[in-house]
Amino acid sequence: MLNKFKKIDWPIVIILIIFMFISIFVIKSATFSDPKFEGSHLKMMYFYVGGFVVMLGISLIDYRLLLRFWIYFYGLGIGLLVAVFFLGAKINGAVGWFKLPGGLQFQPAEFMKLAIIIMVAYLMGRRGGDPLRFRRDVLPIGLLTFIPFLLVGVQPDLGNAIIYVVILLGMYWIGNVKFTHVFIGLSSVLAAVFLFVFLFNTFNQDIKVYMEEQKIGHWYQRINTFMNPDSATEDEKHQSKNAMIAIGSGGLSGEGYMQSESVQKKFIPYPYSDSIFVVIGEEFGFQGASVLLLLYFLLIYRMIVIAFQCYDQRGSYIIIGVVSMFVFQIFENIGMMIGIMPITGITLPFISYGGTSLILNMLSIGIVLSVKVYQEKYELED
Repeated sequence: MLNKFKKIDWPIVIILIIFMFISIFVIKSATFSDPKFEGSHLKMMYFYVGGFVVMLGISLIDYRLLLRFWIYFYGLGIGLLVAVFFLGAKINGAVGWFKLPGGLQFQPAEFMKLAIIIMVAYLMGRRGGDPLRFRRDVLPIGLLTFIPFLLVGVQPDLGNAIIYVVILLGMYWIGNVKFTHVFIGLSSVLAAVFLFVFLFNTFNQDIKVYMEEQKIGHWYQRINTFMNPDSATEDEKHQSKNAMIAIGSGGLSGEGYMQSESVQKKFIPYPYSDSIFVVIGEEFGFQGASVLLLLYFLLIYRMIVIAFQCYDQRGSYIIIGVVSMFVFQIFENIGMMIGIMPITGITLPFISYGGTSLILNMLSIGIVLSVKVYQEKYELED
C-alpha cells in the first residue's frame, strides 16, 4: 500500500489542492450578495473532501479492472440517461438531473463521459496499436458514442453532448486512425455544420417559435447570438456582453477580492457556476486569470507525461480521453465568456460549483493516477 502511494503523481495532487482553495474562495465571492446561495463555498469544500477520498481510493485500484467491466459502466450510463427522462427534474430548461436527499443533485450526463472514455479505451486497445479499421472499429465505436450523444442532446444539454464527440475524436486520433477515415470524418462534420447553419438561418423564425413553445427558448437565444450577433436583440446578447465588460473592467490586477460589481448588481447569471471565470477576471484581472490558465496547463502537462510513460496503450487512451474532456471544457467555458464560443451549460473544471461534475473530474484524475501507479505491473491479464 505504501509503495503505491509513493508512485502517485503528487504534483497533480498539489495542483488540485490549489484548485480547491481557488474554488472555495471564488464561490464565496460569487455568492456573498445572494442569501439564497449562502454557504455554497462550504458545500464545495465538502465536495472536495469527498472528491479527494474518491480520487485517492480509485488510484489504488488497477485501472485494467475498470476496462474489464466497460460494458457494465456503459450500460449503467445509458440506463441512467433513459431513466432521467421519466424520473429527472427539469433545471434551466433541461431534464437532466436526479434530485437526491439533502438538496443534492446527480447529473447522469457527467457520469457518461467517463463511461465513454473507458468504453473507447477498451475497444481500441484490442487493436494493440494497429490502425483502426473503419467497419470493425471506427464505425461501431462511433455508434456506441452516438447513442448517449442523442439521449443527452434531446434533454436538451448540447454542451455535454458535444463533449462526448470531442472525447471520441481525441481518442480516435491517438488510437492510430487512418488518414482516409480522418478525411471522411472531417468532411462529414463540416457538411453537418454547414447544413445546420443553412437550415437555422433559413427557418430562423420557425425554429424560434418551436423552441419557445417547448420552453427552451434560451437555447435559441444562445445559438442565434453566436451565429448572428448583429441581428440578435440586446436581451439575447445580455450575458455575453456583460461578461466581456466585467472581465475587461478587471484590467491587469483586478478590482479586488469580493469587489465584483457584476455579482453585486446581478449582471451575470450563475456567477458561482457557468460564469465563474467572469468573477476571477473581474476581481483578479489578467494576472489572476493567467495564473489559473497556468495551473490548467501544468495539470494537462503532467497527465500527458504519464500517458507517454505508460507501457499499456489502453492506459494512454484513457488519459487522452480525460485530457480531451478537460481541454474542451476549459476552452468552451472561458471562450463563451469572452465571446469566441457559443454560450452553453459547461462548467469550469475544478472551479465551478457542482458536486456531480467535481466528483466525476476527481474520479477521472484518480484513474489517471492509477495508470501511473500500475504502469510497471504486468500481473493482471486480460
